[in-house]
Formats: sequence, C-alpha cells, structure tokens
Amino acid sequence: MAERFDAVDVIQTKRDRGVLSDAQIDWVIDAYTRGVVAEEQMSALLMAVFLNGLTRPELNRWTDAMIASGERLDYSHLSRPTADKHSTGGVGDKITLPLTPLVASFGVAVPQLSGRGLGHTGGTLDKLESIPGWRPSLSNEEMYAQMDEVGAVICAAGAGLAPADRKLYALRDVTATVACIPLIASSIMSKKIAEGTGCLVLDVKCGSGAFMSDLDSARDLATTMVGIGSDHKVRTVALITDMSTPLGLTIGNALEVRESLEVLAGGGPADVVELTLALGREMLDAAAARIDDEGIPGAGVAAGSPEASRRAGQLREADLPKALSNGQAMDTWARLISAQGGNPHADLAWATHTHEVFARENGYVTSMDALKVGVAAWRLGAGRARKEDAVQAGAGIVLHAKPGDAIQKGQKLMTLHTDTPERFERGLEALKGAWTIADTPTTRSPVVLEKISE
Repeated sequence: MAERFDAVDVIQTKRDRGVLSDAQIDWVIDAYTRGVVAEEQMSALLMAVFLNGLTRPELNRWTDAMIASGERLDYSHLSRPTADKHSTGGVGDKITLPLTPLVASFGVAVPQLSGRGLGHTGGTLDKLESIPGWRPSLSNEEMYAQMDEVGAVICAAGAGLAPADRKLYALRDVTATVACIPLIASSIMSKKIAEGTGCLVLDVKCGSGAFMSDLDSARDLATTMVGIGSDHKVRTVALITDMSTPLGLTIGNALEVRESLEVLAGGGPADVVELTLALGREMLDAAAARIDDEGIPGAGVAAGSPEASRRAGQLREADLPKALSNGQAMDTWARLISAQGGNPHADLAWATHTHEVFARENGYVTSMDALKVGVAAWRLGAGRARKEDAVQAGAGIVLHAKPGDAIQKGQKLMTLHTDTPERFERGLEALKGAWTIADTPTTRSPVVLEKISE
C-alpha cells in the first residue's frame, strides 16, 4: 500500500517552523505506530517539535491521532457521573489512595488508571501491591462493573490505550526530548481522554521533587493540558501544587498506604489532608457541572431535570471532611480493595532494618529537598531504576520533622527503612544537604499554589 506522505517532508515542515496539516499529523502518528516511519525519522520530528513547538490546533490533532491509535473507553452506560484525577508525580504523593474512595463515596465513579514508579517518583500500583492479594490488572468488563458497583477502580492502564504514546514515550526518553511541554501534555492527555472520563482534575507538581521545577513551567504545562481537555469536551481544571518538600511524612510503598489509611480515618498529615480535600472538591464540582450540562445518561437522568438538579446539588454541598471522619470514605476504600482481591485489614510489610538520622543542632527546619529525599528512598529499595526492577514493599523513609517545625539537637529527623542494610550508605549519601536548620522559623508554603481553568 502506497503511503500518503513522505516522512522527510513532514520532518522538513516542522524543522522549518511550518505548521503540520491534520492529514500529515494523522499519517505520521499512525505510520510510526505501524512501523512505517523509522525510529530515526520520528526522532528527528520529535526534536523539531522540541525546538519549534506545536500550535494549539496542531497539538489537538497530535493528541487526537494518539488517541485514535488505540481503543477508547466509554462510561456513558454507568449510573454515576465520572471524574478522574491525574498527578504529574512527586515524592510522597499518595493522594490517589485516599482521594479515590473519598470522591466515590459521594456517588461519583472514579476511574484511576495508574502506573508504576520509576526513579525518585513513586507509583500508585507499587503502593497498592503492598496490600496482600490486591491485583492491578482488570479487564474492561471488570472495570466497568466495579465502577458501577463500588464507584471506583485503581488499576493498570490496558495496552490498548494510546499505544502510539507508549512508543513515543520510549523514544523521547533516549532522544533528549522528554522535557517538551507539547509532548508531555499530549502524552498525558491522550491517555486520560482515551480513558473516557467526563471530568478531569490535574495535579501539576512544582518544585525540586517534580518534573516541573519552577512555577512558570508548571503553569505552562497546566494551561496547555487544560486547553487540550477543553478542546476535547472534557471538563478540565488544574491545581499547581508544591513539591519542593515531600508530601506527608512517609515515602515508600507500605509506609504510604499506612499514611493514607490515617487520612481515611480522619487523621493524617495536614498537607496530605489539605490536598486530598482540595482535589476532591474540584472533582465533585466538575461532576456537578457536567450533570447540569449533560445529565447522567446511564441513570436515565436528563440534563435540566429536577433529578439532575438534585444530584448536582448534593455534590456541591458534599461535606468531604465529615466523610473522612465518619468512616464513609473508609468503607468505600475497603470495598475497593476487596473488589480487586486485596485484604483491606491485612498487616502491611515493615522493612527488616532501620537507620535513624538525628538533628545535629537546635533550631527550626527551614527546608527539606524533595528530590534528595526521593532519591534516598529509591536507593533504599522503594523505587526502581528500570521498569523490570522489583521494589521492596517496606522500604522508604519516615520523616519526623518538616519545614516549619522546631527541632532539638539529638532529636530524630527521619528514619530510613530497608530489607537490605547495605543500601543505607547510598541512601545517606543522597541525603547530604537535603535539609537546613536555622535559628528562626520559616513560613510553611501553601500546598496549592494556583488554579488553572478555562
């Protein structure tokens, strides 16, 4: 079969700062997925995009083509409205665990198709696999049934979703084109749109432990992704959140599950609770707005009907803090874990070896570098360097003080956990310069820095 275009012509157009046509974009993404466009040719095109960018119409079409490379899930038959959350990743970011059952406990279906950790950022699936029996892989039919019955699912994304992105992501990783906002945005949004949710709340991390280290780049990424969502009729909002300091007091798989359970029991660290509630409120508000506009097809609730107004009003008036304190969200968590074969009441793993780090002076903790702490947890066994590497369920770090806290000389600052004590040396090496202690206290940074919407 003769090809419609020549890859060299497409590369030259973008190299010369031209605008790719819809047909060119459709063809090059499809042809690369089919193996017709060679790796070196797509590498050249990615670098041209990296250097010259994509216009908003180009970016939307690029995203469309990636979505069209695979299947697209459809939740219109569900009796609940849907809302999803995506985080760009960070250190100690366990928010999916308490957030998903919290939002689902108010009658919103939450399809959390998640991934594994790589490097210093943790993966939701790795955290949940520290729960005995829990399984990450579900068929589409199992996922639909669980979302209707339980209201939530946290599982691995199927291979059929945006397969073009899987190939492009691997190529970007070896061609120095990862740090490109149009390519990052299309990668994330093609998968989230293919997952079929009606509403999407983005948690765009900003700081040393995040992919976007400064506020301007985080804002640019958030704005770009919100634009893609809006152009694809997915109600999308983004919160830019602080990742200069680890989130919560735990970094590591079973450790973070324990902390998430504390939040679901009405306790937990203030920053984790604050972000969980902020994202939860955005998800419920977005679901309520979608009910107003479109109703709930699978439940036979028409937009503008008295029932639609009632359901939307319930979401807008939802008392999220109460749902954490009265067991409502915890009950949904138990059903979610049980539905995927896990035992929500099982004992979680503890590492067999620990090492305590003590403060060497009196004063106030004024900073704690999220990247350094994340790398240390990774070296202790909580993360992986390659996708095929195993992780230790109990490995990681527990923080005993964070910026803004007073501390005394000899007081515990953090505890390192691992099953392989020979890892302590490299973990401690990563922590050099990870915190500062000063005579005067510092003001705690807000967790939510900005909100981006259209």
